[in-house]
Amino acid sequence: MKNSFLLLLMLLAFTFNSFCYAQSTDRNTKMSKLISENFALADSQYQIMMTKVPADQLPQTFDAKNNQLISHEITWWCTGFYPGSLLYIYEQTNNEKIKQEALRALKVIEPNQTYTGNHDLGFMMYCSFGNAYRLFKDEKYKQIIFRSAESLATRYKPSIKAIQSWNKNVYFDCPVIIDNMMNLEMMNWVSAQGGNPLYKEIAAIHSNTSIKEFYRPDFSSYHVVDFDVAKGTVRRKATHQGAANTSAWSRGQAWGLYGFTAMYRFTKNKVYLDQAKNIAQFYLDHPNLPADKIPYWDFDAGQQPIAKRDASAGAITASALMELAQYATGKEKEKYIAAGVQMLESLSSPAYRSKLGENGGFLIKHCVGALTLNSEIDVPLIYADYYFLEALKRYKDWYLNK
Repeated sequence: MKNSFLLLLMLLAFTFNSFCYAQSTDRNTKMSKLISENFALADSQYQIMMTKVPADQLPQTFDAKNNQLISHEITWWCTGFYPGSLLYIYEQTNNEKIKQEALRALKVIEPNQTYTGNHDLGFMMYCSFGNAYRLFKDEKYKQIIFRSAESLATRYKPSIKAIQSWNKNVYFDCPVIIDNMMNLEMMNWVSAQGGNPLYKEIAAIHSNTSIKEFYRPDFSSYHVVDFDVAKGTVRRKATHQGAANTSAWSRGQAWGLYGFTAMYRFTKNKVYLDQAKNIAQFYLDHPNLPADKIPYWDFDAGQQPIAKRDASAGAITASALMELAQYATGKEKEKYIAAGVQMLESLSSPAYRSKLGENGGFLIKHCVGALTLNSEIDVPLIYADYYFLEALKRYKDWYLNK
């Protein structure tokens, strides 16, 4: 009887593994085609965009009504995503025109390495120069990243055990936002590359404060925590871009998922892995997540199911899930990969992806920047393209034909 039971278990395991292998093979075939198709389109689209970019600014979105590319000066938080996207495209297509435009854009934002006006140095300088150094191993790029981390570290406030995100303003005294988790990757990388070891410590302290102060029992996140620097206490927990102070702003949930996954990569501290997995569970199992897995701009937004979607949140989450799956096994690993793939398939469909020549050269449409501020509603956004391309690359590197 015992031998028969063991044989049955072995047969079930073999059947399950065979099913998973067949499923994975079929998925890889589809994804291989999808990845090639998207990077070919990206190459063409960004060659269109290149012709519209001002010499001293970087692209952010496109105003379809006025057929106008909207760009910003170099200290705008998104300026690293354009050269970063170009470098992802060049890596896959070897188009020299794309490379030269990326190098030009890097030169434009190089002065940001000494900028201390906000917390966004990771977005601006690691998504750009980090990819440039990875591809070209130019020591100058490495030093620029080191200097950028030094600038970001000036915003660390020991009394609140966190990096201050924005300066004091009419809304907040010392605001820290969940987005700031994304900038810790650069801090960790610099310490790991022989830079100041203090940066890794700051990243861990900030992450621990974020777990304590930002997350609710269901692992949804506040957008903003406002601190009293003198007392080292929390003044209030609120939102600036979400539907309400107590709501789950979708892109904020994506920032946290991505950020804690990256923290685990560098530290191997299981606390961060558990945090990422819990955020993923909140996100993927939420009853308000649409069937195509591209979220509404806020999980608690009113007027569902006609509320605006935020494809940028979907792209960030897809990329984060591709990495989180690296640190999971069995059904959990498959859940993350399958969800990420479904997001990429949705974003690659006509519902979310531009046709050749549309949207000023951007790839992904139907994003929301800040609906409550009446800013960037139902438009393409440069960071949606960046994380979409990154997610495609991650699948290719980590799962295709593996």
